[in-house]
Amino acid sequence: MGGPSAEREVSLSSGRECAAALRGEGFEVIELDAGQDLPAQLVGCAPDVVFNALHGRWGEDGCVQGLLEWLRIPYTHSGVLASALAMDKQRSKEAYRAAGLPVVESRLACKAEVSARHVIDPPYVVKPNNEGSSVGIHIVHEAANAPPHLDAEMPEVVMVETYAPGRELTTTVMGDRALTVTDILTDGWYDYDAKYAPGGSRHVLPANLPAEIFDACLDYALRAHRALGCRGVSRTDFRWDETRGLDGLILLETNTQPGMTPTSLAPEQAAHCGVSFGALCRWMVEDASCAR
Repeated sequence: MGGPSAEREVSLSSGRECAAALRGEGFEVIELDAGQDLPAQLVGCAPDVVFNALHGRWGEDGCVQGLLEWLRIPYTHSGVLASALAMDKQRSKEAYRAAGLPVVESRLACKAEVSARHVIDPPYVVKPNNEGSSVGIHIVHEAANAPPHLDAEMPEVVMVETYAPGRELTTTVMGDRALTVTDILTDGWYDYDAKYAPGGSRHVLPANLPAEIFDACLDYALRAHRALGCRGVSRTDFRWDETRGLDGLILLETNTQPGMTPTSLAPEQAAHCGVSFGALCRWMVEDASCAR
């Protein structure tokens, strides 16, 4: 839990909740704040399983998964390749396209170029290519005369993608099963604050959608999970422009380390399907392995 990424605080929250739930399920749990001494910490405590509650870079992009493979410690969630692929938004889109899944057009561009001119026609979105939780999102609206100002914290290469209008939908996959669909309601863009601030968003579960759209979300999420080679739990996000029917359903990205508090999206969906938070955490531990 914790770690050095931009999502450290979210990870600490996930870790605390999962640790408490696992103790409630009868496990002996050691909480490790992942720092540069993580290899020594792991060797010292010699765990039977690592429950990976890290979010963002280093914990979600294949780095810690590679360390655990090297130490031969079974771990939860996706393996090295799937984690790295899902975190790289441009490469994951290539995998989606190869699987016949609908995505918007996008390209990678230098930060200086994006700040100097419109690299694609507005409206578009600028985001880091390898962060989660809507960190660093910039929306350039159709009427924008100037390109966005990108601050020093943005990476030197960013993703620029066509803006997909519509409702924010998400589906969790648990093993080989797509659970349900949540409709995420916000007063504006579903950014970092909307995800994590109290009252920042409202979750409609199950989403009130036409059967065709609901079923397509389940199908696309499972296909995305498989196309990337994910294991354990993943969550795939969508935008749906209801004026365009099925053609308006766009796959945004797959999160291989979704938030893990009882009110986070993935545990909410599991609870809706009859799987309590404790049972979900237990399932993830029992599913853990190396060579994922």
